[in-house]
Amino acid sequence: MANPPPLTSSLALSLSAIFLLLSTTSQAHNITRILAKHPELSTFNHYLTVTHLAAEINRRQTITVLAIDNAAMSAILDKHLSIPTLKNVLSLHVLVDYFGAKKLHQLTGGSTLTASMFQSTGTADGTSGYVNITNLKGGKVGFGTEDNNGKLNSFYQKSVQEIPYNISVLQISQVLTSAEAEAPTAGPSDVNLTSILAKQGCKAFADLLIASGADATFQTNVDGGLTVFCPSDAVISAFAPNHHNTLATDKANKYDFTVQNDGEEVSLETKVVTAKITGTVLDQDPLVIYKVDKVLQPKELFKVVKTTEAPAPKKAPKKANAPSEDDADAPSEDDADAPTEDDSADATADNNGVSGLMNGGRLFAVGLSFCIGVLLM
Repeated sequence: MANPPPLTSSLALSLSAIFLLLSTTSQAHNITRILAKHPELSTFNHYLTVTHLAAEINRRQTITVLAIDNAAMSAILDKHLSIPTLKNVLSLHVLVDYFGAKKLHQLTGGSTLTASMFQSTGTADGTSGYVNITNLKGGKVGFGTEDNNGKLNSFYQKSVQEIPYNISVLQISQVLTSAEAEAPTAGPSDVNLTSILAKQGCKAFADLLIASGADATFQTNVDGGLTVFCPSDAVISAFAPNHHNTLATDKANKYDFTVQNDGEEVSLETKVVTAKITGTVLDQDPLVIYKVDKVLQPKELFKVVKTTEAPAPKKAPKKANAPSEDDADAPSEDDADAPTEDDSADATADNNGVSGLMNGGRLFAVGLSFCIGVLLM
């Protein structure tokens, strides 16, 4: 079996849903908290969260956010853009360079062209993700997108907060307009989940989702963020003969499991089975699909089969200078150190503080991703 692909930052982000965001990585800034101090920017703040841009801003260093007040935001919201398209528009307002109020009025040559997050992420076509900043007469500073024929349609109003040279939050007068950014973008809910699974070697899993009606539950959770672990057809084929194919989407209120990260290998452990992530089927925020080498069997639905030892035979009389049956039957030193089945099950209890994913919202999707909590009959 091929080694799983190297973990990337996007993989770590997608697994953060499983980790319940328990990592304590420090951040130099938090855009949500910064904007929360300014009620007039609450709508802009809200949509940074909805589009997942807030998290991306918090992970970056040397960045400028061009905030728009609630009244100005209505101009773009009145267009009823989809969330993915709105994300593109708001990405134009996040510059991947630091511009404090002082720097705006000291631009070399009076103007500069700088990349926005829309440009730097590769989403923009050509140079449509660049923003023109020009220091006009009388201390006025104008902003305009590169594909807006050089028109400066928005102007600097005030500095909201500056943390040199980490993040600068500036308020501008109007939403930056761009035909490219406002072009219709397919949303994640437009993606046919079962079709993707079927084409990537997980057709048996997809068929089970459709047969049970659970595919609708998966699909409706895509927009809020969904991580799916799909067992391959071969894995389902080996597992299905011993179990009835009943999806466990509502048989338990929570499922406990452990995420173990050993270098480039990520495994998911329950009290019953340990499955490894063998590859990435799709990584397109907010939908991520990983392929696993086993069907995950949560202990809430499956019982660990424990073997009962046979009674020890009666001791025979000892003979001089001959090894006793006790000696013959005694476990070797290596056997004594070998883990028992119970020991192996207990070992999975060390979950590094990441167990008990409760169903609800984004985490409910993760609970569903227990692949096919197939019930023992």
